[in-house]
Amino acid sequence: MDSILQSIEDWLREVLVSGIMNNLTNTFDSVNAQVGQIATEVGQTPANFSPGVFAMIRTLSENVIMPIAGIILTFIACYELIQLVISRNNLAHFETWIFFKWVFKTFIAVTLISNTMNITMAVFDVAQYVVQQSGGIISGSTAIDASTLATMQANLEAMDIGPLIGILLQSIIVQFLVYLLSALIFVIVYARMIEIYLMVSLAPIPFATFGNKEQSMIGQNYLRSLFAIGFQGFLIMVCVGIYAVLIQNIAFTSDIIGTLWGIVGYTVLLAFTLFKTGSVAKSVLHAH
Repeated sequence: MDSILQSIEDWLREVLVSGIMNNLTNTFDSVNAQVGQIATEVGQTPANFSPGVFAMIRTLSENVIMPIAGIILTFIACYELIQLVISRNNLAHFETWIFFKWVFKTFIAVTLISNTMNITMAVFDVAQYVVQQSGGIISGSTAIDASTLATMQANLEAMDIGPLIGILLQSIIVQFLVYLLSALIFVIVYARMIEIYLMVSLAPIPFATFGNKEQSMIGQNYLRSLFAIGFQGFLIMVCVGIYAVLIQNIAFTSDIIGTLWGIVGYTVLLAFTLFKTGSVAKSVLHAH
């Protein structure tokens, strides 16, 4: 009779341990896959991330927004000429160089607005280079190695049935929470790229303001915002690198539940810091 009960207990322990290890393995694989995907996606330019979407955005920008930018540029050029004339006492002190100055400024403004897309993409090419270089340095992996999992399984097999049932239930909760956090990370990364597409679509309008000193602040702030959202990818890579180091430093002990909730805490911290990367980048570059 005792042998039968022992066999049932061993079988139940094996089932519980197998279920816990399956939940934890799936949890780690989900986080590792999502974090690894971040490094790949933030290092892409808007043109490479989704060529179809980029082609649509470029067409809208050049055919819908560009004419509006041309009207704004014309207004600013006329306003600038009026300002130059008034500043010379209504031509009482006439100097022909002011017209050459106006022609030169207008030429520069037209050149900028004509090459809006090239300038905008150059910003993200620079950001892509920085992200790729940082990716080579931040080479840490978030993966939990096989020896760590084997140690955890050995600790589980030494436990009684009651604690194993509790760990199984908590591992299910942890797995669900990590899946939610992985989805949140996905949303953050893709939302950044959508924001980039939105900013690129309106690029001709702020570029049209460079012809006037007062109005050029719009264009300057727009460029700072472009650099901010571009270098946000670098900050995201830094966050991933920090997360990888924290995960690698986790040592599984007999307190498996404490370790699991620690991983959830680190993943929550990762999601929170990813949210903050945009505001940090804008703060550093003084973009509004």
